[in-house]
Amino acid sequence: MNTKWIKQVGKFVWGCGIWGTVWGCSMLDVEPTSVITSNSFWTSEADAEGALAGMYVQLRNNAVENLFIWGEMRSETLESEAIVGDNYLKYRENDLDASFGPTWQNFYAAVNTANLLLTKVPDISFADDNKKNLILAQAHAMRAYVYFTMARIWGGVPIRVEPMEGYDPLKVNKPRETEDSVFTFVKQDIEAALKLFPSDEFEKGRNHWSKAATYALKADVYLWTARRKGGGETDYREALAACEAVQGIDGIELLPNFQEVFAYENKGNNEVLMAINFKAVEASNNYFDMMHISEATVTPDIEPDILATIGVGGGLMEMSPSTHLRAQYTEDDTRRDATFLEIYKTIDGARTYYGTMAMKGRGTVISGVRYFVDDVILYRYADVLLMKAEAKNGLGEDPTPEMKEVRLRAYGQENYAEHEFVNGSFEENDDAILQERLLEFALECKRWFDLVRFDKAFDLVPSLAGRDNPELLYFPIPNSVLSLEPLVEPNSGWPV
Repeated sequence: MNTKWIKQVGKFVWGCGIWGTVWGCSMLDVEPTSVITSNSFWTSEADAEGALAGMYVQLRNNAVENLFIWGEMRSETLESEAIVGDNYLKYRENDLDASFGPTWQNFYAAVNTANLLLTKVPDISFADDNKKNLILAQAHAMRAYVYFTMARIWGGVPIRVEPMEGYDPLKVNKPRETEDSVFTFVKQDIEAALKLFPSDEFEKGRNHWSKAATYALKADVYLWTARRKGGGETDYREALAACEAVQGIDGIELLPNFQEVFAYENKGNNEVLMAINFKAVEASNNYFDMMHISEATVTPDIEPDILATIGVGGGLMEMSPSTHLRAQYTEDDTRRDATFLEIYKTIDGARTYYGTMAMKGRGTVISGVRYFVDDVILYRYADVLLMKAEAKNGLGEDPTPEMKEVRLRAYGQENYAEHEFVNGSFEENDDAILQERLLEFALECKRWFDLVRFDKAFDLVPSLAGRDNPELLYFPIPNSVLSLEPLVEPNSGWPV
């Protein structure tokens, strides 16, 4: 990471609230050791690269926990078996209000850095314009992803395109735009990004936006607007074309072994399209640590083979894969054991259930300590296949080839016949695709968004049964935002 960006930027833009000085941050609430201005900083390729690195750090700040809260907590995939208390009950019970919950602070920090890149980089001289265009493409893609995610969480949000280089209330204080306006803006950014990418290549680690990842984002966006915003056939066709564009790019495949997709030593593998990078020492543990058993609770009573599988402990097991989720897997589904581990004790010959921990995102062990620093995968090829199946079904086409490819990997050739997908009605296929997404992407921050997109949240989430109010599908806007942004109106479905 460019140290000039970190050392010199001071309270300029990096790593804090919307604009650094607007909402404080412990890392930057100190006087800078040097002073820079926009004129002195934005002069070289290294400056642009440093800002780009900062933008990805800002995205990572959301992946520590917030993406899990927004994308998984309110669904039916989790329960608490913790001995340390249940800090997330209100999410699981969909008992939300504006007094708590993560804000859009770090998202707008990433937006602001993207805006700075898009404003400043065109005036910087590069030895290779392809490098310049790659940075600009990534800024557009990042801004599109952030606004898309915020629209799914809160609905309409303020659209900010002017970079903040100091506190200006006229620029900070903006009202919420309509949700339709946000989606129009997102789609424009996606197209701008796709035109700028100089090649189909991935950067090492696959943790920067690429053309393939941006096409996957495009498919995701258009499926959402096809189903939730009345886009219908036109948007289904855009989603299908985006999936096919991903398939036309080299170096992308389903890994033969599902478990290997998430192996720490296999980061950036050929199934990954876009991941948020975590490294020991450089980043804190991410959300997977709340689903792993603590070393302090591992006792000799746990069955030896399970104890061996757990290995070095760590984490608080605040959340566990739910009983309902675990029941969805058959014993011959290889995704089952790669997703969770049921823990049993045997005392005086009696077998007793203890709890369940996640097997995805187990991190790495260094000097006897487990660090939960797996990359958080935003898009992988299995997602493209199932989005393609969804788009084809929406167009009345047969999604069998895509469903077969995913299930063949899950069950193996020898067991596939018992799980063969058979093309049926739109509703039957839709239910099968949603169920396949549950089995494939459990604990990957996708389930809540899938339930909303497929219009199944009120049917499948127990705590939402009988509460069929579309406003409840958004999150409340926290009071911490409402108090700082007077033009922002709250979401009406939740108490302030």
